[in-house]
Amino acid sequence: MTNPILSDWTTPFEIAPFTAISDGDFAPALDEAMAAHNAQIDAIADNPDVPSFANTIEALEAAGEQLDRVLSVFFTVAGADSNPKREELQREFSPKLSAHFSGISSNKDLFRRVADLWHRRDDLDLSDEQARVLMLTHRGFVRAGAALEGEADARMQEVKSRLASLGTSFTQNLLADERDWFMELAEEDLDGLPDFVIAAARAAGEEKGANGPVVTLSRSLIVPFLQFSSRRDLREKAYRAWAARGANGNETDNREIAAEILTLREERAKLLGYDSFAEFKLETEMARSPDRVRDLLMQVWEPAKARADADADILTAMMQEDGVNGPLEAWDWRYYAEKRRKAEHDLDEAALKPYLQLDRMIEASFACANRLFGLEFASLDAPLYHPDCRAWEVTRNGKHVAVFIGDYFARGSKRSGAWCSAMRAQAKFPEEQTPVVINVCNFAKGDPALLSYDDARTLFHEFGHALHQMLSNVTYESISGTSVARDFVELPSQLYEHWLEVPEVLAEYATHAETGEPMPQAMLEKVLKAANFDQGFQTVEYVASALVDLAFHEGSAPADPMSKQAEVLAEIGMPNAIGMRHATPHFAHVFAGDGYSAGYYSYMWSEVMDADAFAAFEEAGGAFDPERAKALEENILSTGGSREAEDLYLAFRGRLPGVEALLKGRGLIAA
Repeated sequence: MTNPILSDWTTPFEIAPFTAISDGDFAPALDEAMAAHNAQIDAIADNPDVPSFANTIEALEAAGEQLDRVLSVFFTVAGADSNPKREELQREFSPKLSAHFSGISSNKDLFRRVADLWHRRDDLDLSDEQARVLMLTHRGFVRAGAALEGEADARMQEVKSRLASLGTSFTQNLLADERDWFMELAEEDLDGLPDFVIAAARAAGEEKGANGPVVTLSRSLIVPFLQFSSRRDLREKAYRAWAARGANGNETDNREIAAEILTLREERAKLLGYDSFAEFKLETEMARSPDRVRDLLMQVWEPAKARADADADILTAMMQEDGVNGPLEAWDWRYYAEKRRKAEHDLDEAALKPYLQLDRMIEASFACANRLFGLEFASLDAPLYHPDCRAWEVTRNGKHVAVFIGDYFARGSKRSGAWCSAMRAQAKFPEEQTPVVINVCNFAKGDPALLSYDDARTLFHEFGHALHQMLSNVTYESISGTSVARDFVELPSQLYEHWLEVPEVLAEYATHAETGEPMPQAMLEKVLKAANFDQGFQTVEYVASALVDLAFHEGSAPADPMSKQAEVLAEIGMPNAIGMRHATPHFAHVFAGDGYSAGYYSYMWSEVMDADAFAAFEEAGGAFDPERAKALEENILSTGGSREAEDLYLAFRGRLPGVEALLKGRGLIAA
């Protein structure tokens, strides 16, 4: 019987036929696809002809199509709709895939062909894009250890395999902690909670099979609970559970895993001749060095901490007025900050939230893309992996551009956070292919689903990543879409957040869930005025996490990461009432894989650019200035990794920005 993953996909736009695929199909499909990929690699490596760009680099670009298909389907469902079988398969696949790709990167005959082309690059008459792909391919082989010999080569393969397994274990432990914990709420425990939080808690209780409302460790539920619950004892219980993810001293504890990961990363870097993993990792990023990263973070830390300290004094006084003595704690901050926001800005999230309907915010994100780039979105009936998912065909001037899939609601089978991925990336070689892009979020389900302002910003953020994929216009898949420097990849996503705050966008799409009336002008003005409210808190919790990540990787690996974390926080004077946005045992960005390791600073590096990039629109004809939109697409959104990130930004803006734009944008210094 033909495996549906490997058969021809006759679905609309060749979307994966999810409804025809069973968990039993994945392992045989992976084995067959890896075997086919190995045969292709051997044919390239053993080719007796003189190496050419076509018979080596383009051949590598074309190889592995079956494997890409298998992995795109599997990792989509493993991340967004996991189950025990899929978790078992992840544990099984991690070392197999590590060995497979390590085998390719350590293939000496293949590397000799790539190296030969690299040395003859000036005589090959390559286009700019081809020269870029050759450079990236050669660099990728070298950084993967292709030039290593003997014991060093063998040890590198062992290190990478072990890291892959540890990353999977870290992810699954975190998912288990987030899935298994919940706190049941009696009717008297609902005091202070607005209707939208109670509705979300009841929906979560139904999913957990409880007899009533519950609080889970989903950010979209626990944060509003911490904002509104008048029960300080319950806030403390919920916060402690949230902060303890991955650190409960049981079989899902991630602390020893984190320590081993850091040790192995250091060894990996030193095998390649680097002093530290941070030096290795940052070499290919815009930042280039740990010193430049630390300089940026500390420029932001000082004003952010000053603002947070001043805010803490105000919140402590409010708490004492309530008769609560003692210091302000982490489970108090959001509660009193929400009270303060209501008092100072006359802005009540319970009153605001009915105007932020999920469906209307999706419409808003589409409408902005239409005005900026001419994209149109039409609902698409296609087989998807979960009933919560929905799909749209994306066109421009009647021509198909992409398929966009949205998976917006939190559930126990989905890992936390929000992300964008491409099940198929844009490319023109070996044949034309359009992207299939997914946004995955964790919003609380409701009827209708209502978002917080932070949720709405997340929706726009992830859609900015999707636009980077959808508008890509390059030849080779390896440099398509978001295949850019890690500290550049967040620029399109963070830039797109700014369109949520354009007054005319909110005026049109922020409509009341019951009455359909637009957000009153007075409330709209309050929302925009309060956009930077509590930025001291938000900036401190983020920068603290980024500084800990950097400290983990810029020197010798700490034997005890938790002690190192405490040491870093003490050195920078971390306020007692603010926790890291991601503490070590649940820092999936850093420990679930190498993506953001020594790179969590990337959001802030990109924010320096996004504040400056949106200012370019404001300085021109406004948020929808057509010339600026065209320049953004031509120089950033369509170009993928075809040029150095710094060159792409210079082509768009004409100069590189300083940190002042970020500090002004966050309201940490005067505009």
